[in-house]
Amino acid sequence: MNTKRDNERENHPQPHRGDAPNPGSNPKTSDAGGAEHSNREKDPDDWTTGDEPMTGAQASYLKTLSEEAGESFDGELTKAEASKRIDALQDKTGRGA
Repeated sequence: MNTKRDNERENHPQPHRGDAPNPGSNPKTSDAGGAEHSNREKDPDDWTTGDEPMTGAQASYLKTLSEEAGESFDGELTKAEASKRIDALQDKTGRGA
């Protein structure tokens, strides 16, 4: 048993993983500064990795949406193109928020 370590834990408890010091201060999710400062709705054309191949998650969801919409699936889209296509198919199928 390590008494020194146990004493340190009692005097300096660690926060739980889900406890954020100030959840409203996250610049990626807060609305402070207006829409241009938020990452929630960033235009895919402005993504720094938008020209990379779409992710596996995008491909899977896009394939599902394409089937539901009765449209062809293009597996060669970039991340940005896939995001735009997902938005369009969500509108068409009524799946989007």
